[in-house]
Amino acid sequence: MKKRTILVISSFIIFLIALFFPNNYPVYKNILFILSYIISGYKVIFEAFKNIFKGKVFDENFLMTIATIGAFFIGEFAEAVCVMIFYQVGELFQDYAVDKSRKSIASLMDIRPDYANIYVNNRVKKVNPKSININDIIVVKPGEKIPLDGKIIEGKTTLNMQALTGESIPKRVQVNDEVLSGCINIEGLIKIEVTKRFEESTVSKILDLVENASSRKAKSENFITKFSKYYTPIVVIIALFLSVFPPLVFHASFNDWIYRALSFLVVSCPCALVISIPLSFFGGIGAASKIGVLIKGSNYLENLSNTKIVVCDKTGTLTKGVFEIQKINPKKISKEELLMYAAHAECFSNHPIAISIKDKYNKTIDEKIVKKVKEFAGLGISAIVDKKEVLIGNEKLMIKNNIEYVEDSEIGSIVYIAVDNVFVGSILISDTIKDSSYKAIKSLRENNINNIVMLTGDSEKISHDVAKKLGINTYFSCLLPNDKVLKVEELMKNIDGKLLFIGDGVNDAPVLAISDIGVSMGSIGSDAAVEASDIVIMNDDISKLSDCLNISKKTMRIVKENILFAISIKIIVLILSAFGISTMWEAVFADVGVSILAILNALRILKIKNIK
Repeated sequence: MKKRTILVISSFIIFLIALFFPNNYPVYKNILFILSYIISGYKVIFEAFKNIFKGKVFDENFLMTIATIGAFFIGEFAEAVCVMIFYQVGELFQDYAVDKSRKSIASLMDIRPDYANIYVNNRVKKVNPKSININDIIVVKPGEKIPLDGKIIEGKTTLNMQALTGESIPKRVQVNDEVLSGCINIEGLIKIEVTKRFEESTVSKILDLVENASSRKAKSENFITKFSKYYTPIVVIIALFLSVFPPLVFHASFNDWIYRALSFLVVSCPCALVISIPLSFFGGIGAASKIGVLIKGSNYLENLSNTKIVVCDKTGTLTKGVFEIQKINPKKISKEELLMYAAHAECFSNHPIAISIKDKYNKTIDEKIVKKVKEFAGLGISAIVDKKEVLIGNEKLMIKNNIEYVEDSEIGSIVYIAVDNVFVGSILISDTIKDSSYKAIKSLRENNINNIVMLTGDSEKISHDVAKKLGINTYFSCLLPNDKVLKVEELMKNIDGKLLFIGDGVNDAPVLAISDIGVSMGSIGSDAAVEASDIVIMNDDISKLSDCLNISKKTMRIVKENILFAISIKIIVLILSAFGISTMWEAVFADVGVSILAILNALRILKIKNIK
């Protein structure tokens, strides 16, 4: 960009010298014009000829080259040079706009680690992060980026997570806390046991999402691509017709009609559309990244603006997903025994309920006495614990195995336990609603999205309680993973618009994949959910969804403004050029001027202080 700026300024200075050079020396005057033209236009001419050999004839480089060289042939030296200089000014604005948009996601690209400090044989060695394996120990010093995902085994510190989540408030972490790659260690030295290889780490996945976002084009971008493909050859044919037919038929001046044809070519260049439309979407994706939301492509950003129904998972999405045991109700055995059977049966599970049971047990779990573990989706688990068959799950699991159980009427997740087909008690576990969920539901309604649905595998009683507190009128409870898929497919058939589903768990991956727009939680969400989703909220704040909707609507508004403005001005000036009313100066405005205005309009999306 710096080199192009120098060339444009140099060319403009020489152009001014030529413009005011005495007319008594036409040869020197024209030499200065040609020199100015070569400085500003050599790259355009080179690209035009290169693309011709590649079969890409009708592009903006070709149009600018033909128009300006033609202007030289009819003696319009000043206008030829001016067209090329202003075209390069437009390109400079494009470079500036793209650079500004890239800076909005620069923090995401900055999270790429350059090295990792591996701890081997009481020594620290600096290596490539890609060479680190799972269970290796790495050392992260103050001021360094965490290169790979892992668990802290020594030390405590504060992490700057702004690049990942968009949140400026640092996070305190200590031994046994999970940490994500891409965060910056602010204070103390920490040792981390690596849990994921570099290719599977958070930082690697984020970079992959950002780098591939531009490959998923919106319908508006595809329209512009197709439009330019047919539009440009047509205007070239019309320009050729204008330069030849009227002089031959009506015996008019060739110079006059060639001038009109050249002005027509300058106007016809579709730069404003080709540049500003993709830039608008790129800016929208950049604006979303500033608030800690990754949108995987401009097509998803466009779909967001057409959202008519929002479907939410409950656990981990609307609620914290942090379960705590509220009550233990043993039958025939002690509380300690009941908790022992439950913790051992759940020892291999990472479900939030299982984690809460193991945390409450707070003793070493002897995995050697646990055998034949089977998980039943939406029901629970069966396992052999110390040579006894243990069933742990919801009431459906008890009913399925014909076990008589005592129903617990309290609000919360009830885990029923049976040992050797005899009911031995239940455990009451409750989750809490996120503060951001209240804000999210309210802001969605302010966005005129009143069709909000909650899907959950939880009981009717808990589902009703959560839905009532959040003000959600429609909910479906006691759903298995496959039931959620069927329910979303049913909802999609009955709406005129797009369905957005937001979830976090591995069970949500199939639903995320089939939804028009799948949104997952990046921090607590499972790898499968993040992989299957179209949009990732990095800090798990569901209220960011409304901000994304506002960004999407603003982006689409700007895209439509640019399309309407660019096409209207071009059509008007094209007609005026054909009739000889407008000159090449008006043509320059219709091309470069419109492009610059469209680019500046596209940049407005980056001003996210007031997204609405």
